Amino acid sequence: MDQLNSTITSESDADLIATINNVTLQLIRYFSIFIFLFGSIGNILNVLILSQRSFRPNPCAVFFLFSSVVDFLAILSGLLSRILSGWGADLTATSRFFCKLRGFVVNTARPVAIWYILFAMIDRWLLSSLKLQRRQMSSLKNAKRVMIISLILATMIFSHVIYCHEPNRINAPQKCYGITIACRFITDMSFMVLTILPLPLMLMFGLMTICNIRQSRGRVANQNTSIITNTMTANTNQQRRLTKQDYNLLIMLLVQIFVLFILSLPLAFQKLYSVVMADRTLSALQVAIDNLVYNLAQLLHFLSNGMPFYIYTLAGGKVFRKALSKFFVNIRHWNFHRSR
Repeated sequence: MDQLNSTITSESDADLIATINNVTLQLIRYFSIFIFLFGSIGNILNVLILSQRSFRPNPCAVFFLFSSVVDFLAILSGLLSRILSGWGADLTATSRFFCKLRGFVVNTARPVAIWYILFAMIDRWLLSSLKLQRRQMSSLKNAKRVMIISLILATMIFSHVIYCHEPNRINAPQKCYGITIACRFITDMSFMVLTILPLPLMLMFGLMTICNIRQSRGRVANQNTSIITNTMTANTNQQRRLTKQDYNLLIMLLVQIFVLFILSLPLAFQKLYSVVMADRTLSALQVAIDNLVYNLAQLLHFLSNGMPFYIYTLAGGKVFRKALSKFFVNIRHWNFHRSR
């Protein structure tokens, strides 16, 4: 009787494992394609729009611009191989060069994109400060400096991936993965820390920025100013336009941080789980469940890499939508003159 129950249980587990593996495969095949197209188009449009002259002097817009570039690299290097793996044509699963290149680029690009958003939030905090010295720290020079430094640091932190990642892995969530438990531990911990740490910092600087804006409005409300000359009127109008752009960029940033927080946490917790369970023997059913959770968490994080353009369009107010409209108008004019 016990043997019969064991046989029934084994058959039931086998069916469940097959179902879970099939769900994982379909998820990789079709959800990856959606995110790849969705994210690639959005990030390319972001780069084209944020490269416009009106955004170039703004450090926050520059952070958005290069964050979109890095997001596109993450999607291109990370999702393309996943799409191909769903159809059995993934070169990273068999080629050492492509495996190491893919692992290095993906692990470097994704945290860097998050840190660029953090720097954008810090820039908004500096710009909204009542202290002149802090406002002066919000500059293109400082923006470029921190972007370069963070990119170099991320490259150094994940340089071990070039050695650690190897193709044809068997007991791993994907074919191209760390060769030892130590390699996986270092990679997962580095990624988890660099992904989780910016999130509370974003929240903190976001709240501080809102406080600065409220204090600034309170001071302005208590001041009675009068505009005497046309020159002063023009200067005031220019200041209002810049303030409106800064305000819209802040709204875009806060919404993006909220979405990033939601979509990044599953992967961070999955990495933590992988670290805890690294040296434990799991059943076939548990392995199948873990692979499903791993791939779902990965895809959700890739979704966050593809969301910025759509967030900016919906939450960016007239500033971003006007720039988007201007971009399409310029394309129409270019096509019109080209066809003549």
